[in-house]
This record gives sequence, C-alpha cells and structure tokens, in this order.
Amino acid sequence: MEAVVEELPVILQAFWLTVKLTVVSGVISLVWGTVLAAMRVSPLPVLRGAGTVYVNILRNTPLTLIIVFCGLGLGTVMNVQFSADDLSINSFWLSTIGLSAYTAAFVCEVLRAGINTVPLGQAEAARSIGLTFPQTLRLIILPQAFRAVIAPFGSLLIALIKNTTVAAAIGVAEAALRMKNLFDAHGDAVIPIFLGFAAGFVVLTLPVGLLFGRLARRMAVTR
Repeated sequence: MEAVVEELPVILQAFWLTVKLTVVSGVISLVWGTVLAAMRVSPLPVLRGAGTVYVNILRNTPLTLIIVFCGLGLGTVMNVQFSADDLSINSFWLSTIGLSAYTAAFVCEVLRAGINTVPLGQAEAARSIGLTFPQTLRLIILPQAFRAVIAPFGSLLIALIKNTTVAAAIGVAEAALRMKNLFDAHGDAVIPIFLGFAAGFVVLTLPVGLLFGRLARRMAVTR
C-alpha cells in the first residue's frame, strides 16, 4: 500500500488523462454517431448504405486494431501530426480519433433504436405540414429519441471510460500504461497497485451509472 501512496501523484495524473480522453472522445463520438444515425434512417439509399457499411465495419473490428492503426498507420506511415514538438499530444489525439470512430458506431445504433421508438405517425404528420426530412429529424424525432436512450448512453460512456485503457497500445500515459510502469518499478506491490487502479475506475464509472439511471427515469418519454 505504501507504493500506491508514494506514487499517488502519478496515478492521479494518469486518471486525469483518462478523464480527458473520455470527455473529448465522448463528445466527438456523440456528434458523429448522431450524423451516422441520421444517415441510417435517411430516405436516400446512398446515405443509408454508407452509414450501414461504416457501422458494420467499425462495430466488428477490435478496438485495439483501430487504435494501433491510428497510431502506426495515421501517425507513423501517413505522418498525421497534431504537434511537431510533443509526441504525447500526437498520441492523445490519434487515440481520440480511434476511440471516437469506434464509439460512434455504437452511439449510432443506440440512437437508431431510440428513433424507432418514435411513432411513425409523428413523422408523417411533420411531412404533411411541409417539414423537410432534416427538419423533422431535428425538431421532432431526435429530441424524443435522445430522451428514450439516456440509460444506454450511460452504458456506452462507462464502456468508453474502460476502453481508454487500450490507448496504452500507442504510448498514451493513461491509467493502464501507468499501472504497467508501476508494476515494473514496484514488483513487490503488484496487488495493492492493481487494487488502487481498480478503485480509481470504480470511482469514475459508478457515479456515471447512477447519474444516467436517474436521468433516464426523470426524462423518460411518456407514451
């Protein structure tokens, strides 16, 4: 336990990076997932097809493979850079791209399920008064769909928090990589270090589940 106390600043710094990865990736994946959901319910076959292909590929590709592609494929081979001087910034944003692209596919499917809960008659009524498809989606369907899937969104956010550990594969100094480094430095305190990191993830994920569960009950759509 002394090793955990001694390395507490390092552990807190790692979890702060985990929080930043989660927040940035969560916002991007929510926006991109909403666009994908709109594509999948679009009246245009081309958009529906493109959305379906994207979602099926990303959902069935291991996240580790996506992160490694972003780090080595985009970062090393294609030379995509976000900072010429700080490699940690590049690793952070490349892992954010991978996490966002992967999570957006699941956001899309959750939101599409929410869209399917909206009665078809509401969309037909909107069209009858002259609203376009984007207007119908933005003003009538999506507000109800978001309220219907608050609880599943909470589960996705919890999954995203845990998925940030995969960013260690390309050198992002988040919780998993810091834990490995501490194992190397304190081989006699493996169990306390693991328990300390596990407790950190419980502190991050448990409130999220409780918050989204409460929001889902308060914001539920009454049919």
